[in-house]
Amino acid sequence: MTGPDAIMTEIGRGIELNQSGRREEARRLFSGLWEEIGATGDPLHRCALAHSMADAQDDPHEELVWDLRALEAADLVTDERARQAGATGPVAGFYPSLHLNLGEVYRKLGDLERARDHLDRGRASVSALGDDGYGQMIKGGLDRLADRLRAV
Repeated sequence: MTGPDAIMTEIGRGIELNQSGRREEARRLFSGLWEEIGATGDPLHRCALAHSMADAQDDPHEELVWDLRALEAADLVTDERARQAGATGPVAGFYPSLHLNLGEVYRKLGDLERARDHLDRGRASVSALGDDGYGQMIKGGLDRLADRLRAV
């Protein structure tokens, strides 16, 4: 049996910093990790880190850069690698959240066509989510994004 993944542990620490309002500290931690793993490192690490870094951005243009990096890396993650890291489902379960985030950032940037495309892609992938708290959170996020897009 292997020990905990140090990079994933640090990403988790950065998420906690961001969620507690220490966004700048989270961004510094994530930046250091990105330097460590590099743009061609483990796709799972890149996906998780970029997804988390996007959430810590104040500028939607920077958020978009990180969200796109997360999606690109997700396409390279295998189900086996996700299982090794403790994911409870297939990599397909990553996509609803990735598309939700992309849809939201494109909405913020006023690119409603791309926002709707990612909303559709997120909704098309929700069958990979469980009927648990996380799945409900992502499905609810997609519903709220749809409502915001209908309002414009």
